[in-house]
Amino acid sequence: MSSTSVREFVLKEVPDWNDEVIATARFKAFSGQRSDWEPKFQFWKNLILKIARHFSLAIIHPSQVKNEWFNRGGLTPLCFDDVLFVMYNEGDVVRSVDLVDAASGRLTQLFRKVRSLMARSAATPEILLKDRVILMEVLKDKADEVIKLLSESHWASSCIITMKKFQDKCGGRDEASAVLSFLTGRGKALYLSISKNEFTEGVKVSLSPAAVSSISSLDYDVLHLIWTVEKLQLQLDIIDRHYEMSRKSALASLHSGNKTVALRHAKQLKLTKESREKCTSLLNRVEEVLSLIENAESTKKVSEAIQIGAQAIKKNKISVEELQLCLEELEESIDLQKQAEKVIVPSYTGIDDEDIEEEFKKLEQEVECERPKCTVSKTGANEPAASESAESLSVAFSTIGLNDGQATALAISDTVVPDRSNESKHPMLESA
Repeated sequence: MSSTSVREFVLKEVPDWNDEVIATARFKAFSGQRSDWEPKFQFWKNLILKIARHFSLAIIHPSQVKNEWFNRGGLTPLCFDDVLFVMYNEGDVVRSVDLVDAASGRLTQLFRKVRSLMARSAATPEILLKDRVILMEVLKDKADEVIKLLSESHWASSCIITMKKFQDKCGGRDEASAVLSFLTGRGKALYLSISKNEFTEGVKVSLSPAAVSSISSLDYDVLHLIWTVEKLQLQLDIIDRHYEMSRKSALASLHSGNKTVALRHAKQLKLTKESREKCTSLLNRVEEVLSLIENAESTKKVSEAIQIGAQAIKKNKISVEELQLCLEELEESIDLQKQAEKVIVPSYTGIDDEDIEEEFKKLEQEVECERPKCTVSKTGANEPAASESAESLSVAFSTIGLNDGQATALAISDTVVPDRSNESKHPMLESA
């Protein structure tokens, strides 16, 4: 990753980067209270994180960032030292020397943590510029990405891989060391090593939300088998390259008419082919053993789940008598609820249609009797008289459970039509 690529990315993310007035204000050193320089600090912090995420850089060199990434014609931000120091004090960045070595013992890790806490208070901006620092947000994203990649090729809740494979997943030796330290500190990974034929390092990673289980003797055997698989696969690749070279040499010898040399290359092809078959057979056997171990672990987990389920069924066993009693209590509660609803909401089903018609006739007669008392002009109804008529109708309708709004509407409708003859009936009463 070149500094030119970073500067091009900065110009894309910050359109006003070359604006002299704005750049002069951004490049000034911090002064005054934090509230005065907080916006400037957030700008530089967010820009550093954007660049690191875009180029997948969990580890950065502060001097390179200051003198190459943010260099504008020989000018560098005077506030960069303060930005980095504030990020360090707030835990956004840590020094590489402060990381816990996952390969060390627990006592050594604890001692190093205490020493790191003591050294944090003595750190200065000048010290931070000379060391490499790790961006914790980017490191967390990279750790999540590594776990996601491992989950795609492993179906179990945890997996064991060699250190070489882990470094390939993380993108380098230094990145792998930082990611392993981060995962170890959160109980998601453990370091393990064996010394049989060769010194072999590996990592056990939890692929579930739970913490990784402790290292067992089986884990060491699995690591050795995985290391064997990788060695056999590497040997197969070398054999394939030799086979291809011998085949090309044999063809070239045949084309040139040198049958003796072609025969020698053909013999070499035969030997290479036999070596490949033996290596493939060994590789298949080792992979079969690993598959059997994984199936055994799966069977064990299924057996444990069945046992837990059986214990839960026995513990929560309910007899038929208890179930019948629960159903009776439930039915009794439903009956009580229905009775309560009947008391709260009275029923009007006992009223006959004949009684309602008789009440309507009485109301109609009362309206006809009150009509002469209303003084209606040619331009409209008298509002006080209409109000009195509406009130009388509202009282009358309330006796049979009708709401006041309907009664008022009937009264007003009748009073605003003064020319209607006594023989006509109200449309609302007719429809009723």
